[in-house]
Amino acid sequence: MPTSSNYFHLHLVSDSTGETLITVARAVAAQYANVTPVEHVYPLVRSQKQLDRVLDEIEEAPGIVLFTLLEKDLVSRLEDKCKEINVPSLSIIGPVMQLFEAYLGAATTGRVGAQHVLNAEYFKRIDALNYTMIHDDGQHVEGLEEADVVLVGVSRTSKTPTSIYLANRGIRTANVPLVPGIPVPAQLETLTRPLVVSLHATPERLIQIRQNRLLSMGAESGSENYTDRQSVTEEVAFARKLSAKHDWPLLDVTRRSIEETAAAIMKLYSDRQRSRPSE
Repeated sequence: MPTSSNYFHLHLVSDSTGETLITVARAVAAQYANVTPVEHVYPLVRSQKQLDRVLDEIEEAPGIVLFTLLEKDLVSRLEDKCKEINVPSLSIIGPVMQLFEAYLGAATTGRVGAQHVLNAEYFKRIDALNYTMIHDDGQHVEGLEEADVVLVGVSRTSKTPTSIYLANRGIRTANVPLVPGIPVPAQLETLTRPLVVSLHATPERLIQIRQNRLLSMGAESGSENYTDRQSVTEEVAFARKLSAKHDWPLLDVTRRSIEETAAAIMKLYSDRQRSRPSE
């Protein structure tokens, strides 16, 4: 049991990067608003010596233990220790692997970190990241036609972080700011290949984010238009009108996380790819 009603220890043990564990653990922990997990992350645990340190820390700070280990000796030792000190443990991929084995009628290869091999999909993500970094914030608009997705929107609509998230999924993403009084790049208005998505938010939300941004930068007054309600409202109206003119899909990011925004864009992109004839 937790030693405090406000937190609990969460041990994440992996023989690879630990990304799978972290994602699953945080998704579940988010459902418990009144307690906070103290994460102990142990990536690349592949030997008995490396496991020794993990077991010592679990014993020192007992809590929930989640793991993605493939080496049977390591799994057995970890589970035995957890039983000995009476803490719960669970293999995140074990039940899924058993389901696959039962359905496919074949044993697993037992390759550690197999999802991180340097295959074509890996290099596709690297290429997408390189493209996205070069075409961030309206840079190099002459290359926009080579994008899979182009994001547009006024300042502080999460264009850059969303672009990077999409690039990590292998989607070449560029983003272009929409600023009243500044002409939109001609290249943006003539795109045929990429999906152009317009991100927008309520003026209230934009003002809040922009004020926080200015405070974090230690900016002095002088950026009144940047946070002035009337000016921001006009910016939003300008962006919506431009998007309607070009029939760009609008996505409200007011209450969306980066992950939720990216998921919505990936669905739009997937639907568009299915509806287009093969090239």
